[in-house]
Amino acid sequence: MNYRHIFHAGNFADVFKHVLLVRMLVHLAQKAAAFRYLDTHAGTGLYDLSAEAAQRTGEWREGIGSLQAADMPADCRALLAPYLELVGPINPGEGRMLYPGSPVLAQGLARPQDRMTLCELHPEDVQTLRSTLGRDSRAKALEIDGFTALNAFLPPKERRGLVLVDPPFEAGDDMQRVAQGVVRAHAKWAGGIYAIWYPVKDVDSGDWLARQFAEAGIERRLRIELRVAGQSAENRLIGCGLLVINPPFTLAAQCQIILPELARILGKGHEAGWRIK
Repeated sequence: MNYRHIFHAGNFADVFKHVLLVRMLVHLAQKAAAFRYLDTHAGTGLYDLSAEAAQRTGEWREGIGSLQAADMPADCRALLAPYLELVGPINPGEGRMLYPGSPVLAQGLARPQDRMTLCELHPEDVQTLRSTLGRDSRAKALEIDGFTALNAFLPPKERRGLVLVDPPFEAGDDMQRVAQGVVRAHAKWAGGIYAIWYPVKDVDSGDWLARQFAEAGIERRLRIELRVAGQSAENRLIGCGLLVINPPFTLAAQCQIILPELARILGKGHEAGWRIK
């Protein structure tokens, strides 16, 4: 309840997560059948990068700020185009600079037949999220714990869909709750796509989580990681990962194009890198 994403909005971790989220939503939208999008930790949906909190950290400058200013190969630019179009131009010195969170990105890609369930425990953030979404009958923003939502709202009536699990990892048991919640959810809805974001602080980050899913018999997994810095003695964030259950068949090949460019653009020196497992 103490975590405020405005300090980190638009940073390298947001860019990594949102680029891949958009690629998966684009994949789902290629078929006519409706899909469900469930966001367990939705936040406010839109972040003002010109606000004092965002300006104080300035993390967005080395995230979306760097990406928008970068040159990149045409194939990578084409894959990033849906994401960059949804973000729109962010120009310092030209008034408010708004960065969309995952609910607004999903809203921009959802079709009339699709539905979004957006969960946020912070009462003020839920109200802000509802205001941001407007009168969109496709979306429901609910004041509920995201881990409770995994059990309460699955399976959806739609056969297809994506669940984004993105807690702040400020509580000591968040990783355990993620593993337990996703394993239970998968037992109820085995065909959904589950995208679980996690922080990377050392080379073994994510191993425990991947092992829990393997031991639960969840076989279709793709583990994607971006590192922007080398190992830190202070246990700082050096990267992040996305563990995707039931990944779209196109995602691994797309990551081979996208991740080298993200590492080059967002990384800090030769120790930046990426991997797919």
